[in-house]
Amino acid sequence: MNKINQVITKCPVCSDDLIITELSCLNCETKINGKFRFSKFNYIDPEVLYFMEIFIKNRGSIKQVEKEMDISYPTVNKYLNEAIHALGYKVNDSEDIFKEDIKLEESIIDKIKKGVLTVDDAIKKIKGEK
Repeated sequence: MNKINQVITKCPVCSDDLIITELSCLNCETKINGKFRFSKFNYIDPEVLYFMEIFIKNRGSIKQVEKEMDISYPTVNKYLNEAIHALGYKVNDSEDIFKEDIKLEESIIDKIKKGVLTVDDAIKKIKGEK
């Protein structure tokens, strides 16, 4: 059997989107000609697509995604925003689901550095304990 190459979605000459003009059945060799669009998932950067797969596999658990991909909380946020944008949706700062959590963590880290907060108290604060 012939090797099947990974599909490309951008023109190597001008970088415009490519379309599919022929579909073929490997079994019976039927060919269908026309103009067909790729799924929007085909246009997503492979790194972002990999993140999306891991995110879904882990049912949206940020901690599990961080652990499996060995990335930080802000990096998860960056990938999630890129994925949302790649699917054609707008990401506003006000919709950034991590924005408040990141600000809280940065504030806690600053307080630890200044000696205003102990590490034990910081852990309690992050966990929502009093």
